[in-house]
Amino acid sequence: MFYKNCFWNQRPDGIVINKNHRTLYILDFEQSSNRNEDVLRVKKDEADEQHKNIIETLKAAAPEWTFQQLNFVAGRRGAVVEDDFYNKLERLNVQAGKRDKILAAHVQRICEVHDTVMRSYYQQIQSGSSGADATTSMENIGEQVYV
Repeated sequence: MFYKNCFWNQRPDGIVINKNHRTLYILDFEQSSNRNEDVLRVKKDEADEQHKNIIETLKAAAPEWTFQQLNFVAGRRGAVVEDDFYNKLERLNVQAGKRDKILAAHVQRICEVHDTVMRSYYQQIQSGSSGADATTSMENIGEQVYV
């Protein structure tokens, strides 16, 4: 049961399946406060380690397929290393005409999430330690899930 939980608790953020090339890409989205190459490399290593068990298990189960992990790292306030992002979209065989639109949507979503986190933070510090339930100053984003 321990090994089952270790495996299934490491769900990827997304997957892309290319049936023609028999390739499955595991997508991982990370956030970094820094665009420095060394910091990005550490984030990549952390993400690779996180999904290592899934990839090894999939390779054993389907040796005729190729399994690769693509890590997308976003910085504060929507910062994205564009060349890296476009290279990964190209590896996924995304049509050139759609890449700009995907990047714009990705950056917009990152900014929206950042805004939600910042608003929540400021609401929490403004409410102080009144002893009230902390969830009252947070945004409910799902069933019993607050930000």
